[in-house]
Amino acid sequence: MAKEIERKYLVRGDSWRGLAEGSVYRQGYIATQDKGTVRIRIVGEKSYLTIKGPNIKYSRLEFEYPIPLEDAQEILETLCERPFIEKIRYKIESGGLIWEIDEFDGVNKGLILAEVELSDENQQIELPTWIGEEVSDDFRYFNSNLVKHPFSQW
Repeated sequence: MAKEIERKYLVRGDSWRGLAEGSVYRQGYIATQDKGTVRIRIVGEKSYLTIKGPNIKYSRLEFEYPIPLEDAQEILETLCERPFIEKIRYKIESGGLIWEIDEFDGVNKGLILAEVELSDENQQIELPTWIGEEVSDDFRYFNSNLVKHPFSQW
């Protein structure tokens, strides 16, 4: 069993740019319910099936498995809700943690979020200067909700 503990923040300014190379992500959701989500994600030539449980504060169960790229492409095109989540992810080390900055494209263009995975819900973290408001409790910012209610429509 895998437990994900994650905090999510808006990103402010551009001082983070140039600190890392970005990777293009494309993902779709097969199912999104109160009990969890099932998604397909393609990153370059790699692809994954991910099952996530419901959020309880900052934690949830997460199971992720590599799958063949051809299968992922077919699942995206035939079984996933539209629109897809399109983004560039940058991984930046700061304060001993890896911050993942997602710069969204498509119908979510203009949204830039930073996520950090923690080992404990009460872990103290040093926020980089480019971190803005925390949105961990705001479900609008969950990728699965950005499919149903894109940022461009807020």
